[in-house]
Amino acid sequence: MTKKSEKTSNALPQQALKSGLITLVGRSNVGKSTLLNTLIGTKLAAVTHKPQTTRSAIHGVLNRPEGQAVFIDTPGVLKGNRRPLTGKLLENVTEALRDIDLVLYVVDPGKPVGPEERFTLSLLRQLTIPKLLVINKCDVPEIQQSYRDDYRALANEFTDVFELSALRNRHIQPLIAKVFELLPPGEPLYPPEQITNMNKEMWVAEIIREKIFLALRQEVPYSTHVEVTNIEAKPDVFVITATIFTSERRYKQMIIGAGGRAIKEIGSAARRELEQALNKKIFLELDVAIDHHWIERI
Repeated sequence: MTKKSEKTSNALPQQALKSGLITLVGRSNVGKSTLLNTLIGTKLAAVTHKPQTTRSAIHGVLNRPEGQAVFIDTPGVLKGNRRPLTGKLLENVTEALRDIDLVLYVVDPGKPVGPEERFTLSLLRQLTIPKLLVINKCDVPEIQQSYRDDYRALANEFTDVFELSALRNRHIQPLIAKVFELLPPGEPLYPPEQITNMNKEMWVAEIIREKIFLALRQEVPYSTHVEVTNIEAKPDVFVITATIFTSERRYKQMIIGAGGRAIKEIGSAARRELEQALNKKIFLELDVAIDHHWIERI
């Protein structure tokens, strides 16, 4: 009688999934929103050349076999500006640094280390979580990266340093790999089909607001807020109604423009992008109203 051999298994234990919140911080116009869009692979956040385009903490969800990373875009840190909006946005930045797992500090090597960097670094030094320094815009000519070594000198304050181009999608994968390496084990925070915390109304408002920033000059965009009041899906068209709120009558006149030219330009640009993203015809109705208290709602 032969002895029955015992089965042995060489299978490795399944690796635990990772998940966590990663906040992107930095001064205005360093490319945080562009980096968020590149990391997720689709446009979520408005992107313009003007400071403080980002206002709310926008979540971008990246799902990979290793788990789920939720990146949080934040308003740009701007010091020396006394607008009520600036104070509100700084509160949003501070709030986005609470109860998170990782920080990406995004900098522009073409800008000197100034009050915005010193303020941001003072916030980061209070955190005990891993921090990654991201030197962005490394695709521009070296003559436009005069301060890269100044930022490299901060390396000892960070877990690791990455030099990349969010705009050109260069050297992004090593950053993503490091993020997942540092995230703690955990279950996904969002269902796999959801890539942002924004609902459709918030996303459409973000696109309209971007077009306002691109179309209008000087202080006008900073006096505006967009709310989408209705989205109706019809067989061949999305009918969207939105209101642009501003704080002053003179700004309302500028937003509308002579003969309605400015508001038509804003609406046309927003409609083109929405049609491309949704692959459906868009009917967009924009109204402009005065509301002195719109800052309280962002």
